[in-house]
Amino acid sequence: MSVLAAIVKPLAYISLPVFALHTLANANPVARYYVRIGLYLSTLGVCSIWGVICSIGMGLIGRRFDVFYVVARSFYHLASRALGIRLIVEGEEYLETRPSVLVGNHQSMLDILYLGRIFPRRASIMAKKELQWSPLLGQFMTLAGAVFVDRGNNARAVRSLTAAGEIMKERHSSLWLFPEGTRSMRPYADMLPFKKGAFHTAIQAQVPIVPVICENYWRLYRKNVFESGTLKVKVLPPIPTTGMTSADAGALAIRVHDLMVETLREISAPPPPDATPKAPEPAVTPTPLPSPGAAGVPSPASAPAPSQPEPASAPTNESEKVAEQVRTESRASTNASENSSTSSPTLSHSRVEGSENGTETEEDDGMVLVGRPSH
Repeated sequence: MSVLAAIVKPLAYISLPVFALHTLANANPVARYYVRIGLYLSTLGVCSIWGVICSIGMGLIGRRFDVFYVVARSFYHLASRALGIRLIVEGEEYLETRPSVLVGNHQSMLDILYLGRIFPRRASIMAKKELQWSPLLGQFMTLAGAVFVDRGNNARAVRSLTAAGEIMKERHSSLWLFPEGTRSMRPYADMLPFKKGAFHTAIQAQVPIVPVICENYWRLYRKNVFESGTLKVKVLPPIPTTGMTSADAGALAIRVHDLMVETLREISAPPPPDATPKAPEPAVTPTPLPSPGAAGVPSPASAPAPSQPEPASAPTNESEKVAEQVRTESRASTNASENSSTSSPTLSHSRVEGSENGTETEEDDGMVLVGRPSH
């Protein structure tokens, strides 16, 4: 009887709060959001502990570079069942291309779930240096061979990326990066302009780029919303870099960006009716207008009245123009970064200010950024 009580009592104590949380999550969408955030982060913490154990054990038997694969699959199997989110992958065979640089779109911390589903064997990730000191997660990533980049130090970022290319070839492994450099979650399917570090690394090592695209999941996850559902991930065929030089990095970044945005829109669900992209700011700062009264400039009194703008012929045409403007701006931003950088022959050293995640370098590519959505 005492043995039975020893088993039943702990189960009763555990089941009561679990039942209460489940009931609360079903009754209120905001409560469901916080309950699922708690489940997600708890699962991440458990898998971080598991990662430390795996990295030590697998390191002893010479399989250190498969640690991310084992822990990623473990996290996916736990978190996908806890959250009710399933991923369908197309083109998974391309992930076996080694060595290669794997690039993916970065929407939010939920990206770790799709990484858990698709992360290949003999691959490592690039992460911001701050994560190296995170309890459990940092130790696991260090032991598993992650490449850490100091976002505030261009010289160290360049050295890290240069070394990463050589390490890939030596290990015959792959490297995962997020070329947007920061999160880009939004209600419609689009991506930020790419930074060039991933492409410099691939070109220097003469290894192919393998693009990976997860569909826009705004409908499932955003601020105060966390629902169950199915997500699509598409892996594109490898893009060779053989024969390219560092001068081709900008054009390669634009080419891969446009290809990934096209695929993202193809596999994503239609955005909400009111979620239209805003008109982007000009890539070049406009020349200030001379003040009225200056030589050759009419004063407001003598200036002709502005003509009334003609109404748009149809909302659909206007939406298409804005979307095309956004794509043009993405390409212009990448070109502007390419042309304005004061770089060495190998890698760019320019800095990008004003990110939501702080100062970033041009090589700030593979940041695994953990945080709740801001929108």
